[in-house]
Amino acid sequence: MFKGFKNFLMQGELIVIAVGLVVALAFSTLIKAFTDNIITPLVNAAGGGGATGLGVHVSGQLINFGAFISAIIYFVIFMVVIYFAIVVPYRAYQARRGNTVFGEPGPTKSCPECLSGELPLAATRCKYCAAALPSA
Repeated sequence: MFKGFKNFLMQGELIVIAVGLVVALAFSTLIKAFTDNIITPLVNAAGGGGATGLGVHVSGQLINFGAFISAIIYFVIFMVVIYFAIVVPYRAYQARRGNTVFGEPGPTKSCPECLSGELPLAATRCKYCAAALPSA
Protein backbone atom coordinates (compact mmCIF):
# COMPACT_ATOMS: atom_id res chain seq x y z
CA MET A 1 0.00 0.00 0.00
CA PHE A 2 2.74 2.49 0.91
CA LYS A 3 4.79 1.49 -2.14
CA GLY A 4 1.90 2.44 -4.42
CA PHE A 5 1.48 5.75 -2.59
CA LYS A 6 5.21 6.45 -2.94
CA ASN A 7 5.05 5.70 -6.67
CA PHE A 8 2.07 8.03 -7.00
CA LEU A 9 3.92 10.86 -5.24
CA MET A 10 7.07 10.40 -7.30
CA GLN A 11 5.36 10.71 -10.69
CA GLY A 12 6.97 13.42 -12.77
CA GLU A 13 3.68 15.09 -13.68
CA LEU A 14 2.63 15.34 -10.05
CA ILE A 15 5.92 17.01 -9.11
CA VAL A 16 5.59 19.49 -11.98
CA ILE A 17 2.04 20.32 -10.92
CA ALA A 18 3.07 20.76 -7.27
CA VAL A 19 5.97 23.05 -8.17
CA GLY A 20 3.72 25.04 -10.50
CA LEU A 21 1.14 25.43 -7.76
CA VAL A 22 3.71 26.69 -5.27
CA VAL A 23 5.08 29.17 -7.82
CA ALA A 24 1.54 30.32 -8.65
CA LEU A 25 0.78 30.92 -4.98
CA ALA A 26 3.96 32.96 -4.60
CA PHE A 27 3.09 35.04 -7.67
CA SER A 28 -0.45 35.42 -6.35
CA THR A 29 0.81 36.93 -3.10
CA LEU A 30 3.12 39.31 -4.94
CA ILE A 31 0.47 40.47 -7.38
CA LYS A 32 -2.15 40.80 -4.61
CA ALA A 33 0.20 43.14 -2.73
CA PHE A 34 0.72 45.15 -5.93
CA THR A 35 -3.01 45.56 -6.57
CA ASP A 36 -3.89 46.23 -2.92
CA ASN A 37 -1.18 48.82 -2.38
CA ILE A 38 -0.87 50.46 -5.79
CA ILE A 39 -3.86 49.74 -8.04
CA THR A 40 -6.64 50.03 -5.42
CA PRO A 41 -5.49 53.46 -4.14
CA LEU A 42 -5.22 54.70 -7.74
CA VAL A 43 -8.73 53.44 -8.57
CA ASN A 44 -10.11 54.98 -5.38
CA ALA A 45 -8.35 58.28 -6.12
CA ALA A 46 -9.92 58.30 -9.57
CA GLY A 47 -13.31 57.88 -7.92
CA GLY A 48 -13.01 61.04 -5.86
CA GLY A 49 -10.45 60.12 -3.23
CA GLY A 50 -12.95 59.91 -0.38
CA ALA A 51 -13.02 57.23 2.28
CA THR A 52 -15.14 55.01 0.05
CA GLY A 53 -13.27 55.61 -3.23
CA LEU A 54 -15.52 54.19 -5.92
CA GLY A 55 -17.91 52.76 -3.34
CA VAL A 56 -21.34 53.80 -2.23
CA HIS A 57 -23.21 53.31 1.01
CA VAL A 58 -26.56 51.54 0.85
CA SER A 59 -28.44 51.14 4.13
CA GLY A 60 -25.20 51.52 6.04
CA GLN A 61 -23.38 48.88 3.98
CA LEU A 62 -20.47 49.74 1.69
CA ILE A 63 -20.64 48.52 -1.89
CA ASN A 64 -17.01 48.89 -2.95
CA PHE A 65 -16.76 49.05 -6.73
CA GLY A 66 -13.08 50.04 -6.47
CA ALA A 67 -12.21 46.74 -4.79
CA PHE A 68 -14.08 44.84 -7.49
CA ILE A 69 -12.25 46.69 -10.27
CA SER A 70 -8.98 46.01 -8.46
CA ALA A 71 -9.86 42.30 -8.27
CA ILE A 72 -10.45 42.24 -12.04
CA ILE A 73 -7.10 43.97 -12.63
CA TYR A 74 -5.48 41.50 -10.20
CA PHE A 75 -6.90 38.55 -12.12
CA VAL A 76 -5.73 39.88 -15.49
CA ILE A 77 -2.21 40.64 -14.19
CA PHE A 78 -2.04 37.23 -12.49
CA MET A 79 -3.03 35.38 -15.64
CA VAL A 80 -0.52 37.33 -17.74
CA VAL A 81 2.27 36.58 -15.26
CA ILE A 82 1.36 32.87 -15.12
CA TYR A 83 1.27 32.68 -18.91
CA PHE A 84 4.62 34.36 -19.49
CA ALA A 85 6.43 32.99 -16.41
CA ILE A 86 5.19 29.38 -16.48
CA VAL A 87 3.33 28.41 -19.67
CA VAL A 88 5.68 29.92 -22.27
CA PRO A 89 8.89 28.49 -20.73
CA TYR A 90 7.23 25.11 -20.15
CA ARG A 91 6.03 25.01 -23.76
CA ALA A 92 9.55 25.85 -24.98
CA TYR A 93 11.08 23.20 -22.70
CA GLN A 94 8.66 20.53 -23.92
CA ALA A 95 9.25 21.56 -27.56
CA ARG A 96 12.98 20.93 -27.09
CA ARG A 97 12.09 17.47 -25.81
CA GLY A 98 9.88 16.86 -28.86
CA ASN A 99 6.52 17.18 -27.10
CA THR A 100 3.75 19.56 -28.08
CA VAL A 101 1.80 21.02 -25.16
CA PHE A 102 -0.88 23.72 -25.08
CA GLY A 103 -1.04 23.61 -28.88
CA GLU A 104 -3.78 23.18 -31.40
CA PRO A 105 -5.18 19.64 -31.48
CA GLY A 106 -4.38 17.59 -34.54
CA PRO A 107 -6.87 16.90 -37.32
CA THR A 108 -9.55 14.32 -36.57
CA LYS A 109 -12.31 12.41 -38.33
CA SER A 110 -15.76 11.13 -37.38
CA CYS A 111 -17.15 7.60 -37.29
CA PRO A 112 -19.84 7.03 -39.95
CA GLU A 113 -21.57 4.38 -37.79
CA CYS A 114 -21.95 5.96 -34.33
CA LEU A 115 -21.18 9.56 -35.44
CA SER A 116 -18.63 10.05 -32.67
CA GLY A 117 -15.98 12.61 -33.46
CA GLU A 118 -12.41 13.47 -32.59
CA LEU A 119 -10.93 10.19 -33.80
CA PRO A 120 -7.31 10.40 -35.00
CA LEU A 121 -6.85 10.43 -38.77
CA ALA A 122 -4.66 7.32 -38.56
CA ALA A 123 -7.35 5.30 -36.72
CA THR A 124 -8.69 2.29 -38.60
CA ARG A 125 -11.44 1.42 -36.08
CA CYS A 126 -13.73 3.59 -33.99
CA LYS A 127 -12.76 3.56 -30.31
CA TYR A 128 -16.45 3.74 -29.31
CA CYS A 129 -18.22 1.21 -31.53
CA ALA A 130 -15.28 -0.65 -33.15
CA ALA A 131 -16.64 -0.05 -36.66
CA ALA A 132 -14.10 -0.02 -39.48
CA LEU A 133 -13.25 3.53 -40.51
CA PRO A 134 -12.61 4.57 -44.08
CA SER A 135 -8.99 5.55 -44.69
CA ALA A 136 -8.46 9.27 -44.95
